[in-house]
Amino acid sequence: MKELPLKHKKIIADKLIPFGFTQCEDGCQYATDILDGQFALELYVTREGGLRTRLMEKALGEEYTLHLVPDAAGQFVGSVRAAYHAVLDNFIKSCCQTDIFQSEQARRVIGYVRQTYGDELEYLWKKFPENAVFRRKDTKTWYGAVLTVSRAKLGFDSDETVEIIDLRMQPEQLAERIDHKRYLPGYHMNKQHWFTIVLDGSVDTEEILSLIDGSSNLAAQKTSNTKK
Repeated sequence: MKELPLKHKKIIADKLIPFGFTQCEDGCQYATDILDGQFALELYVTREGGLRTRLMEKALGEEYTLHLVPDAAGQFVGSVRAAYHAVLDNFIKSCCQTDIFQSEQARRVIGYVRQTYGDELEYLWKKFPENAVFRRKDTKTWYGAVLTVSRAKLGFDSDETVEIIDLRMQPEQLAERIDHKRYLPGYHMNKQHWFTIVLDGSVDTEEILSLIDGSSNLAAQKTSNTKK
């Protein structure tokens, strides 16, 4: 049985049973046939949230593993690999959520926005999978962006990778807020309307949540000149 890493993905337990999983001793399991019934594919989700797979070749009653060998070529193994990944892709789409941001403050922010506004991060750029935005449902306007960047890009003397949040603020308030230490000019945004906070504890979490509320209120006005 092969354990698969789910990079930047988190399995949502409540989605498993509706997808077709059943409870088993060590977690949940799902089984389906692929390639016109030639193979039986089993997915196992462990109690710890891991994913394991097993592909059985029915005619031989043996586990098939060539689809997991990157250098294995040929039309048949290619067909098996494609069918295998089609099932996995459907599982990930149906039962997982993106789980990029790991800092405590980032998780608090994401949870607060989900609970308060019912909004989820939107990952808009395939080339930049570690960047996402919060958008109001009514005006469709961004009110926050959570990004992963190097401190050096923020003007610090360090190449450490950090998680940041961009938020809106009125220009007259913004000019007084920016100190280039805790409150930075908006990264990749219109610096007259946006500012950046590093999610490393340098700004109190409750303060950040309050600033999110203010940013959301500004986005409600749908002023076209305040986007990046």
